[in-house]
Amino acid sequence: MKALDKKGTLRFFRYVSVGVSTFLFDMLLLYIATTLLGVPYYVSTPIAFLIAMTINYLISRRFVFTGTERKIHHGYMYYVVLGVSAASVITGLVTILVEHVGFNYLVARTIVSGLVGIFGYLFNLYFNFKVVGKHG
Repeated sequence: MKALDKKGTLRFFRYVSVGVSTFLFDMLLLYIATTLLGVPYYVSTPIAFLIAMTINYLISRRFVFTGTERKIHHGYMYYVVLGVSAASVITGLVTILVEHVGFNYLVARTIVSGLVGIFGYLFNLYFNFKVVGKHG
């Protein structure tokens, strides 16, 4: 049982590593679009997220959720549905933190990412990739 726990923990740390990397890419895209190109943050936030999310899916499928039996196009469809939902929640929460609390858009996006990331891991582990209990 201890080996399964270690492998599950390793999967989680791989997920966090991929997530942090693609999150930093997301933030770079958000910064470039908003600050350098002048795109409003409520437009650039979901666009940057969806681009980074696609990259995250491809990397996660290969290195985090190994052993999935779900076909890539089916898994990506679920990932996109989750991603569009998450983009809506992220944009809404970022807007609230910016407009009503006075946070900088990058700070707000960072805060919101932690909450969404935890939910995303659990959704993918149990539903999308269906690899809970399988350790690869």
